[in-house]
Amino acid sequence: MSTKIYVGNLPFTATDDEVRDLFSEYGEVDSVNLITDRETGRPRGFGFVEMGDGGDEAIAALHQKELGGRTLNVSVAKPRRDSGGGGGGGGGGRQNRRW
Repeated sequence: MSTKIYVGNLPFTATDDEVRDLFSEYGEVDSVNLITDRETGRPRGFGFVEMGDGGDEAIAALHQKELGGRTLNVSVAKPRRDSGGGGGGGGGGRQNRRW
């Protein structure tokens, strides 16, 4: 079973390979996804790592560890919340009318 891990407070210079190497000490890393800003493409300072075996050990060992001058926050990733999708105004299609 795969564990999805949240990695926060990453240095903005962190790379996928650097994070993969860090976590691979505890088991096989299935994927690394560092989040970037949609508009600027700049790193947002957090990401996700998916691991098979070793995920719990990696979380315990790497939480509060320093990387690039920043203290990492490492935990099991929480499921994504449904943001509700595109809104589009309000009023459910009603128009403002004066009676």
